[in-house]
Amino acid sequence: MVDVHHRFATVGGRQVFYRESGAPDAPVVVLLHGFPTSSFMFRNLIPELADRYRVIAPDFLGFGYSDAPSVEEFDYTFDALAESVAGLLAQLGVTRYAIYVQDYGAPVGWRLALRDPQALTAIITQNGNGYDAGFVTDGWVPVWNYQREQTPETETALRQFLTLEATRAQYLTGVPDESVISPDTWHHDYALLSRPGNDRIQLKLFLDYATNPKIYPALHDYLRASGVPVLAVWGDKDPFFGPDGARAFAEDAADAEIHLRDGGHFLLESDLAAVTELIRDFLSRRM
Repeated sequence: MVDVHHRFATVGGRQVFYRESGAPDAPVVVLLHGFPTSSFMFRNLIPELADRYRVIAPDFLGFGYSDAPSVEEFDYTFDALAESVAGLLAQLGVTRYAIYVQDYGAPVGWRLALRDPQALTAIITQNGNGYDAGFVTDGWVPVWNYQREQTPETETALRQFLTLEATRAQYLTGVPDESVISPDTWHHDYALLSRPGNDRIQLKLFLDYATNPKIYPALHDYLRASGVPVLAVWGDKDPFFGPDGARAFAEDAADAEIHLRDGGHFLLESDLAAVTELIRDFLSRRM
């Protein structure tokens, strides 16, 4: 058994919450969460890794227990989220680390890699997209429509992603046995999404998501030049990021290890044991 610590740090004048476990001098693994969740998604994975690694899982600003300043007070972009995470890691004295990225965690992680190409020791991507091939069109149409034109109609369509039903669907779609998914997951996320003003934060990030595919070519160059080890472990029925997104990493990452699992967007909730085994084996050989 290992202790998981729940901590806050002041980064750029904002309070950033993070979960941390493992020996301070162990190799570091940074876990970067997706939408609409937080480091809460890693609550079960952290203890599975912390016997060998120092594991750090921050909440992005606007998510979880980190500060959520209004959109008038803070410019919510993926650049800004990455800057906040980089500031936290610098404060913690972390200069070399592996990343586990999922959903929104992917564009944050890619920015960290591109700003400091020598920092990353390994990449684990679990439904964390880095290729145009990964987008499942049906799931992204409301986002793309809103990015093209911000109207009452496109905003109303996009706000459906902020409902309890949509949050529940993110957890259950594609899962072979829905009974293994705790309702605590979507109710926890929805409670935080429902805080006053958080809807505008999420709309701002949906808008800024348009910047993420633009950095994919730089990411691909980085993967080829750096030779950083990559493990792509993917829920193959994710309604937003399809299995072609996992396979695509093999185009640029040397000896990329690709594993498609029977599951959905939040694979850790339904397939934790198998994913943990893949991660531990991968890191032991290639980090």
